[in-house]
Amino acid sequence: MLYGIDIFSGAGGLSLGAEMAGINISDAIEIDPNAAKTFKRNHKDANVLQCDIKDIEPKALLNDKKTVFVIMGGPPCQGFSLSNTRTRNMENAKNFLFQEFVRFVKEIRPEWFVLENVWGITNINEGKTRTMIEDQFRAIKGYDNITSDILWASDYGVPQNRNRFFLVGNRLGIDYKFPEKYPSKISVKEAISDLPSLKNGELLEEASYTQSFKDASEYARLMRKGSDKARQNFVSRNNDLVIERYKYIGQGQNWRAIPDSLMQNYADKNRCHSGIYKRLREDQPSVVISNYRKSMLIHPWEDRGISVREAARLQSFPDSFVFDGTLTHIQQQIGNAVPPLLSKAVFQQIVKLTKEHEH
Repeated sequence: MLYGIDIFSGAGGLSLGAEMAGINISDAIEIDPNAAKTFKRNHKDANVLQCDIKDIEPKALLNDKKTVFVIMGGPPCQGFSLSNTRTRNMENAKNFLFQEFVRFVKEIRPEWFVLENVWGITNINEGKTRTMIEDQFRAIKGYDNITSDILWASDYGVPQNRNRFFLVGNRLGIDYKFPEKYPSKISVKEAISDLPSLKNGELLEEASYTQSFKDASEYARLMRKGSDKARQNFVSRNNDLVIERYKYIGQGQNWRAIPDSLMQNYADKNRCHSGIYKRLREDQPSVVISNYRKSMLIHPWEDRGISVREAARLQSFPDSFVFDGTLTHIQQQIGNAVPPLLSKAVFQQIVKLTKEHEH
C-alpha cells in the first residue's frame, strides 16, 4: 500500500488526484474547519486533523506505517500570490509555513514529497525565494533529486487556464520528469453543458442532468461517474444592477462592454481589473476560477454567476464530491483547490517512475 499524507490539505484536490493515481491518503492536516469537514466527507478512511500544523508531532502520524510514500501539500501562500500586492513580501509570516513542510519531510522521511503553490512564488526576489525553498529541501540528507516547474491545468485535461508551481523531490535517486502535456484541451461547453439551467440566486440542492449520459461529452461522463444527479447547484444572488450589466457582456468580454450609464458607482472605470465581469467563452478552457464570486465571473450563455457545481466541474472535481460549509466558504474552498486532474497527472508519473525504479 502506498501511503500519502496531505499536510495543508484544503478541501482535498491534491489528495483526490493522488488517490486517482493509486495512493492511499492516510492522514490530512487542515486548519480551516469547513475545508477539514469537506476533506473528511470525501476521504472517509483518512485521519483528518483540524488544527494548526505547528502543534503536530510528525512522527505521531507514522503509527504502524513502515514508510510513507509521499508527503504532499500547498502551504498557504497569501504572501506569494500575485493577486496580493499588499503583503507580498518575505516578511509575511505565512510565507514561512513551508518550513513546517520541511520539518515533516525531515522527520518522516517519505520516499517522495510534492509541494504545490501559486506560480507567483517563482518570481519573488528575482527568483531567490524559489531557490531558497529548494535549497532547504536539498539540505535534508538524502533528498538530492529535486525538480520544479510551473504546470498549466489546461494541459492535463482540466477545462481551466490555471497555472500552479510544483516542487517534487525524492530520496530514491530518481530524476523526476513532469508528465507530457495532453494532445487536446477541454472547453467550458464540454465541461458544463449537461448541468441544469439556473437563475440568479438559485440554490438547488439537486437536479437532473440536462443530457443523457450517452449524449454528454467525454469529460462530463468522467465527472458523472458514481453520481446520478447534479448536486449543489448554488448560485450567488447578485443585485438587479449587476444582472443588468451582465446583459451587455458577450462571451470573452469583461466590464469594458458595460455602458458608462450603468457604471456610475465606479469613480474611475479604467481602474477595474480585467478579470472583473468576465463572461466565460464556451469554446475554450475557462479563465482561472479563484475568487469567482467576487470577480463576478459570468456563465457563458445565462445572465448569472457560475454555480458551485459548475465551478467544481471547471476545477475537475467529480460530481460525487460534496462540499461542506456556507455558500461563501464552499466557493472559497473550490477557488483555493488544486485541480484534481492536474494533481493526478503529477502523481501518476511519480508512481510510474517508482515502479520502473524498483524493477
